[in-house]
Amino acid sequence: MGKPRVSRRAVLAGGAGVAAAAGVWLLPTARDLLPDELTGGPEPVVPDAPPGDERLERRGSVARSREVDLYTAVPEGHGDGWGLPVCVVLHGGSKSPRDFPGLGLGRFLTAAVDRGAAPFVLVGASGDRLRWRPSTGDDPQRMVHEEIPAWCAERGFDTRRMAVWGWSMGGYGALRIAQTFPGLVRSVAAFSPAVQRGDDVFDGVARLRGIPVGLWCGRDDDFYDDVRALHRALPAGPVAGGYTDGRHNFGYWSRVIPAAFAFVASTLR
Repeated sequence: MGKPRVSRRAVLAGGAGVAAAAGVWLLPTARDLLPDELTGGPEPVVPDAPPGDERLERRGSVARSREVDLYTAVPEGHGDGWGLPVCVVLHGGSKSPRDFPGLGLGRFLTAAVDRGAAPFVLVGASGDRLRWRPSTGDDPQRMVHEEIPAWCAERGFDTRRMAVWGWSMGGYGALRIAQTFPGLVRSVAAFSPAVQRGDDVFDGVARLRGIPVGLWCGRDDDFYDDVRALHRALPAGPVAGGYTDGRHNFGYWSRVIPAAFAFVASTLR
């Protein structure tokens, strides 16, 4: 007999602290880019929900002048995802799309839909360690803006409804994508974004006006103070997120994915 599925009560408990903190908003100095997996703290928590159609394939990226890994996940019970909206996933510095199945992203997606979230698909491609910024002959921002929507359209996903979510370096990238390409995404979810006062995200903060932003960060994260400064700088403040005990790792991030997926789904209806 397989493992019993985690109860609805148990799954919701993972996001309870975030929900409680969402109205508290206790308002770092981001230093050099941290790795995504610091040691210590609780182990990641992954719901015992089945992944749906989850794929990892290779695609040629003109924008990045190389082949990249492309990850897609559809919630269980929604076939190949035809017609579903898209949440683009931007990984942090120590992860890549090859790690996404092991992180349980497809399982988190199914669990979110089981709890009542409107279904959507996850799509992520390799950005390496460029902080999702253009470099000579290598432009991951262009890949997100032009090529990922084209690859999604080939699969029949609804690219008129897109959101972007990332952690650490990917959280920084998610905010920059929304700032750089107005109208591309309906919302941004950022976990412990690797931001620093005076960087491009802060300089372009006015361009986030009208875009729902969710911000999550652990209080023991080195980026905490700067994330709080970004919170204060946002034109309308974050509309989702929270600050609870946690470090810069998936032990913390796995506990706030449920709240982030609920937020993303609400913006993609």
